[in-house]
Amino acid sequence: METVKDILKEGMRVANEDPRRVIHTFKVGLALVLVSSFYYYQPFGPFTDFLGINAMWAVMTVVVVFEFSVGATLGKGLNRGVATLVAGGLGIGAHHLASLSGATVEPILLVMMVFVQAALSTFLRFFPRVKTKFDYAILIFILTFALISLSGFKDEEILDLAESRISTVVIGGFCCVLISIFVCPVWAGQDLHSLLASNFDTLSHFLQDFGDEYFEAREKGDYKVVEKSGRNLERFNSLLDSKGDEEALANFAEWEPPHGKFRFRHPWKQYLAVGALLRQCANRIDALNSYINSDFQIPMDIKMRLEEPLRRMTSESGRSMQEVSISLKKMIKSSSSDIHVFNSQSACKALSNLLKSGILNDVEPLQMVSLMTTASLLIDIVNLTEKISESVHELATAARFKNKMRPTVYSDSGSISGRAAMPIESHEDGHGVTVLNDVDASNNVDNSLGSENSCHHVAIKIVEDGEIHAHTSLLEDMRRNDRLH
Repeated sequence: METVKDILKEGMRVANEDPRRVIHTFKVGLALVLVSSFYYYQPFGPFTDFLGINAMWAVMTVVVVFEFSVGATLGKGLNRGVATLVAGGLGIGAHHLASLSGATVEPILLVMMVFVQAALSTFLRFFPRVKTKFDYAILIFILTFALISLSGFKDEEILDLAESRISTVVIGGFCCVLISIFVCPVWAGQDLHSLLASNFDTLSHFLQDFGDEYFEAREKGDYKVVEKSGRNLERFNSLLDSKGDEEALANFAEWEPPHGKFRFRHPWKQYLAVGALLRQCANRIDALNSYINSDFQIPMDIKMRLEEPLRRMTSESGRSMQEVSISLKKMIKSSSSDIHVFNSQSACKALSNLLKSGILNDVEPLQMVSLMTTASLLIDIVNLTEKISESVHELATAARFKNKMRPTVYSDSGSISGRAAMPIESHEDGHGVTVLNDVDASNNVDNSLGSENSCHHVAIKIVEDGEIHAHTSLLEDMRRNDRLH
């Protein structure tokens, strides 16, 4: 009974983890029922008489072709269909050619042909690009060619065998593709898109929480030590190991037809480029996490000397990734992440100036090494954040995301405002000011400025420390000030 309970509990866990798995099982059963009807029921008698016992190849095709996602099913179905067709034609030709040489030489020629095609086909499987997309097709090609070319039938019977074999594969594959696309479809492209956005969220949460975790303390003698935290460890480990999943999903997505917001020739390879940069960033964060949980801790009074720039570096990088995640989920172009990238780079400069000032001259060597390593890893993360932002901009352009820009702006009060950015030539204490307007990016700037509506706007001001701050004002007030000047 315990074993039965464990199996039921595991089944519930698997089903709750992704309810689409339950639907997939019913879809496979439905496909098997459809192809089996060609063999069992009289309404399909003509097909049964023509296919005979080979109708069971259709059942086998469903079992091996039907995959979880539409892309995987289409890829396997097309691979199997094309390979069967080509191998069938070549097998018939090889059998006919060998039969012309006489009964003595025929088996020798057939064996040589099978050896050559099997050796060449197997060697092709070692090519990385071929193995990624056409490995299954080559396997079916080897099997079908050998079965048909080595059959001891006459030419007429060979033709019937090849025709029935191809027909059953087409029937089985066609049923799989139809049900996969039209009955609760699971799109590999959508899964890849969601996986990338989820990975951005994971890094964003860690970076925004890093400052609190690194500078959060509990009393222990004369020292304050960071509490060890294992939050989000499972999600973070899945991000580090996501390369295989991303490559598989991208490969399946290339087989899928246009669907939803994903157009024809969607840049799936660019997703892999962004994912590779994310994993590089995750590796740095993993190293930072080891410093948080390390037994060797630096006294808190020493850490506090670098607290302000370190907090800004991590929080702004985290916010940048949060904005990128929002942009991906909504599939819109957004430049708001660039603001936070700029702020994080300004914090890097502030950290560099602070270190040059000699603030750590009295620190012990081992403590200095730990601090410098942490700072170096954070600088790497800031640089990678900039590269990630640029890579996502390339993805947005290639994928033709909506051109409507409504960046999320974090004001000093913590409120969030969505606006479309429009630069205005203005000066305030020698610093440039950018006004964020309610209009779409596709509208003409001059026309939008000429509107007589008195609406609230957000001004982004670059202050002396290099950080960007958001302030709310009225457009009419700004125009009035411009007239006075």
